[in-house]
Amino acid sequence: MSNYAQISASTLVKNSQGKVKGIMVSAASATPTITIYDQETAVASGKVIDTFTPVAGTNYNFYDGINTRNGIYVVIGGTVSATVYYE
Repeated sequence: MSNYAQISASTLVKNSQGKVKGIMVSAASATPTITIYDQETAVASGKVIDTFTPVAGTNYNFYDGINTRNGIYVVIGGTVSATVYYE
């Protein structure tokens, strides 16, 4: 069963081992970006998804999920409203 977090700013989504299942981007403007870290903070060596430019109305589904060991931290740049779903 997946959990979810609706975010519009950089957020610690999970503070322990988990799995990122996907991101539904409902709004994106003003040079939007998303980066996901396998950490509890934004640590350069912990990126699991490097910075990308999301498109509003798009669901980014990571079919088998992306396993993390230390947490799930999502960094938002610009203006983004998204729902991150995870285990």
